[in-house]
Amino acid sequence: MIAFLDGVLVEKHPTRVVLDVQGVGYDVFIPLSSYDRLPESGARCRVLTYLQVREDAHVLFGFLTDTERRMFGLLMTVSGIGPKLALSALSGLSVRELKAAIVGGDSKRLSGVSGVGRKTSDVVIVELKDKFSAGEALEALAGPAETDMTLRDAIAALVSLGYKQEEARKLVVAARQMLPDAGVEVLIKKALST
Repeated sequence: MIAFLDGVLVEKHPTRVVLDVQGVGYDVFIPLSSYDRLPESGARCRVLTYLQVREDAHVLFGFLTDTERRMFGLLMTVSGIGPKLALSALSGLSVRELKAAIVGGDSKRLSGVSGVGRKTSDVVIVELKDKFSAGEALEALAGPAETDMTLRDAIAALVSLGYKQEEARKLVVAARQMLPDAGVEVLIKKALST
């Protein structure tokens, strides 16, 4: 297993990079989410990797974050999902969006990814729904990362009470507008009373 490559970025393309590691050029397939965070060509770069060994080839897939690599590995455990489809999923949705769609049973969102049909998205949901811890599931359903920790915690609390993510966000934002300096508990109470 090759855990990571650390070297000079020779080429970068939206779907692959070439990394020079002490004179050896490694061709690594990447999702678009990793491409967006790559440095300029010629800069030093570390890419976390997943090695697929096939009868006819050894193929490296690279990621700039461990969460991307872990999601790729999880997707690869689903029957009918290969590395190209897993990369396509990571290119079409962020890790948080993938988790939210899986945990929330949002087959429509998953089937919006290129190459993923309705049946495949249903299989992904069934096979991966229970693979996330309660904390990961709650974080995913809480929606995009909030810079305001009070808002984030209040939204997560409402989601845990059974509210849909968007509904929880609207209620908490409305409560925050009425009580700009309120803490989490006060925001939750205000949101619930609205």
